[in-house]
Amino acid sequence: MAEAASGQPASRPLPPGLDLLWGRRERGKRGPRPGLSAEAIVDAAVRIADAEGLEAISMARVAGELGFTTMSLYRYVASKDELLQLMFNASSFGAESIVLEGDDWRSRLRSWAIIQRDMLDLHPWITRMPMAAPPVAPNSLHFVERALEALDGTGLKDTEKMRAIGLISSYTLSEAKMANDAARAMAALAETALAETALAETAEAGQAQADTAGGQPDGDGGQDPPFTFEGLVRELVDEQTYPQLYRLAWNSSPADSLSEREEFVAGVDLILDGVQALIDRARRRA
Repeated sequence: MAEAASGQPASRPLPPGLDLLWGRRERGKRGPRPGLSAEAIVDAAVRIADAEGLEAISMARVAGELGFTTMSLYRYVASKDELLQLMFNASSFGAESIVLEGDDWRSRLRSWAIIQRDMLDLHPWITRMPMAAPPVAPNSLHFVERALEALDGTGLKDTEKMRAIGLISSYTLSEAKMANDAARAMAALAETALAETALAETAEAGQAQADTAGGQPDGDGGQDPPFTFEGLVRELVDEQTYPQLYRLAWNSSPADSLSEREEFVAGVDLILDGVQALIDRARRRA
């Protein structure tokens, strides 16, 4: 490996996007346009994604939002893939100053997971981004640093700390994606119901056939509400083939149900129970 003049290994070129985030590439100084910068481009892209989803993001769409030509953006951001990296980093703005609540590792790591979930709920498009490897943008690493600080003094090895943090992050991302997918499905269902209602109202306008035709569609398009998991299980399973699931579905009551948020926190606590067991083993090992 080549060495710099200081005797330290020379810096390797970073992949596109990361080189810009880590200050190893100049930010579009060639032919600058007034009012245009990498930061302005990323801010506009995040606004679009927050409002319309990740599928709305394109260099042309962002350029139109800013009132510039598409080619103008390429002086600051090399590609859509690079833009996505910059957006991901921007979504965690302020990570370096996060203060985790709690007076022990468990409460602080619980706070860390909830902050991460809040960020994903604020920017649900993150759950639709391709992630082939753990993010290494500056804000992402600040966030990981806060979690590692929470685990100081637990006796865990660094690899064990990273394993625990990765598990919590994967769980949080999965739960946020499922909640986001459910919200999108409900929105699509509502849109379909409204369209069907409008179509029925148009077809029946001026006609006195509502009763014989089954009645005027109501506000939900005459559709049944979506199934819950327990409702689907009750509809599909029999006691002999699926005794455990059958009991779960028919013995549950509304009092046993938790909100989606409560279910998420309960899952975090279950993971933290496992981290506690890992810490106990580390202390016995020591």
